[in-house]
Amino acid sequence: MKNKREYLIITLVILVFFTGFLFYMKSSSEITTIPYIEFMKNVDDGLVEEVRVGDSSDIIVTLKNGQKKKTDNPRTEDFKKELLLKNIKVVEETVGTRNVFMFFGLSVGLVIFIILLRKNMSKEVEREINDLSKIDGGDYNTGIKFSDVAGNEEAKDTLEEMVDFIKNPELYSSYGARLPRGVLLYGPPGTGKTLLAKALAGEAGVPIFPVSGSDFVQVYAGVGASRIRSLFKEAKEAGKSVIFIDEIDSLGKKRKGNNPAGSEEGDRTLNALLAEMSGFKDNDGIIVVAATNRIDVLDEALLRPGRFDRQVEVQLPDINAREKILKLHCRNKPLSKDVNIRRLAQETVYFSGAKLENLLNESAMIAARSKDKEITNEHIDKAYFKVLVGDEKKDRSSISIKERKITAYHEAGHALIAKVVAKEHRVTKVSIIPSTKGMGGFSLNIPPDKMYQTKNDILNSIMIALAGRAAEEIVFGRENITTGASSDLEKATETVLSMLGIYGMDSSFGLLNYNIIMSKDINQDGQLLAKSNEILESLYLKTINILNDFRIELDRLANGLLEKEVLGEDEINEIILGNM
Repeated sequence: MKNKREYLIITLVILVFFTGFLFYMKSSSEITTIPYIEFMKNVDDGLVEEVRVGDSSDIIVTLKNGQKKKTDNPRTEDFKKELLLKNIKVVEETVGTRNVFMFFGLSVGLVIFIILLRKNMSKEVEREINDLSKIDGGDYNTGIKFSDVAGNEEAKDTLEEMVDFIKNPELYSSYGARLPRGVLLYGPPGTGKTLLAKALAGEAGVPIFPVSGSDFVQVYAGVGASRIRSLFKEAKEAGKSVIFIDEIDSLGKKRKGNNPAGSEEGDRTLNALLAEMSGFKDNDGIIVVAATNRIDVLDEALLRPGRFDRQVEVQLPDINAREKILKLHCRNKPLSKDVNIRRLAQETVYFSGAKLENLLNESAMIAARSKDKEITNEHIDKAYFKVLVGDEKKDRSSISIKERKITAYHEAGHALIAKVVAKEHRVTKVSIIPSTKGMGGFSLNIPPDKMYQTKNDILNSIMIALAGRAAEEIVFGRENITTGASSDLEKATETVLSMLGIYGMDSSFGLLNYNIIMSKDINQDGQLLAKSNEILESLYLKTINILNDFRIELDRLANGLLEKEVLGEDEINEIILGNM
C-alpha cells in the first residue's frame, strides 16, 4: 500500500512538472511580435489597454480586445509618462519575474521527483540485496547412495566415516573427539566430486544445501558475506545436514597483500566463511563439503585444521574403476551382448566419470536415432570418436588431393613412431577424415594404465607429438611443412617444460621447481627455454632418422589411409609389425 502511494505521488509530480512546462511554452508561443511603429500606431488609435515594462529587451502589450503583443523596449525616460498621459495602464516588473517563478516551481517539482525516485530505488536495491542474501532450502532426499558411485574407493571410504559422525555426533563428543568441520574434495573436472557430496547426504539421511562459489560473488558490497551467514543459519536450523560448496576457489582464493583481514568484497566473503566454520559446535552434526579443481589457489586459512580437516583427492579412474563406472551407466540401457565392457575400459584411458557417462549416453542416442533394438559396438565406436574428435565432416569436396596426402603422411608419422618407440602403446585407429572440431585427421594412441610416467615415457610422448611434422618434412621438404602440427608442438613444448621445470628430470636444471620460482617472481635468464628448445631439436632429429629408417612402412600406412581413409588396429599392426 505504501509503495502504491509513493508511485502515485511520483506520477502527480511528473504530471505537474510537464503541465507547467507545456503551459509556459504555450503561453510564450501565443504572444506575437509586432514592429515598434505598429505599436505606436495602436497607442495613437487608443487600442492599447496595458503595457508591461522592465529591464527586459521586450515589452508586453495587452490590447483592449484581449490580444497580447510583444515589441522592442525603447528604454527612454519619458516612455512611461507618455503612456500614462494616453490613459494606458503601465505595469513595471523585474526581469523575467514570471519566468523565474515558473522555473522555480518546475525545479522544486523536479527535485521532489528525484528525491522520491532515489528513495524508491534505494528500497528496491535493499529488497534485491535481501533477496540475493537468501539461500534456497536444502534437498531432503537426494536419492543417491554410495552404491550409485563407482570408483573413487578411497574418497568413498573417507566420506563413509563422515556418515557416522553426522548420525552420532554425541558419541564422538563423549570421547573428547573434535568432529571434522569440513571435507575438501579436489581433482580434475568430471571425477564425481558433486556426486560424492550428494551420496554423503543420502547415506546419512540428512538434507544437503548445495551452492556454488560463484553464488557469493555479487555486485553489491556485503551480499556475499550475507549469503554465507544465511546459508549456515538455514543449515543450523535444519539440524544435522551437509553444506556443499562447489567451485570453492571462486570465493576462497588466497587473500592479497600482508593484511589477513583484507578489505575487498571477496575477502569479506571469505572471512565470513571462516568465521561460520569456526562457529560450529562439536555436536551440531553439520559437515561442510567443498569441491575444487584448483586446490593450489585456496587460502591457507581454509586448509588448516578446524576448517577443512580432511582433504581428499578425487582422481581420474583407473581401468578397474572405469569398468565399474561403465557397468553402472549401462544398467538402464539395452546393451548388446557383444559389447566388451573391459575392452572399452582399456580404450578410455584419461576419461573422467562424466566423460564415460557421456560416451554411453551418446551411444544410446545414436542407437535411438537408428531405431535399433540394442546398443552395439558400432554405436559405441561412433560415440567414442564423436566425444574425442567430434562428428565427421560430411562435405569433403573442398579438400584437395595434395591436402589429403599431407594429412595421410602426418597421421601415419604419429602412428609409426608410437609403434616403434612406445611398444606398450596401442594405436587403435588412424583416420584422415576431417572432424567438426577442426581436426584434419587423428591417430588414436592409447598408453597403458600407469601410476607414474618415467623420463623415457615422457621423451617418447614428445617424439610421438613431433612425428607428424617430421613426416611432412621428409616427404614434402622443409619449405612445404604446414600449420597442421600447431597443437602437436604446443603439447611437445608443454611436456618438455614440465620435464625440466616441474619434474626435475635434467641434470643441468637440478631439482628446482620452476612453478615455485615463477610464483616468487624471480627473474629468469632464458636458460630454461634454451634447454627446452635444445631437447626438442634433438628429439625431432631422432624422430626424422627413425622415420627415414622405416620409410617403407610410412609410405604403406599413408597409402592405406589414402585408399580407405580409416585404418583399424589390426591393419596398422599388419603394415608396421609385419615388416619389422
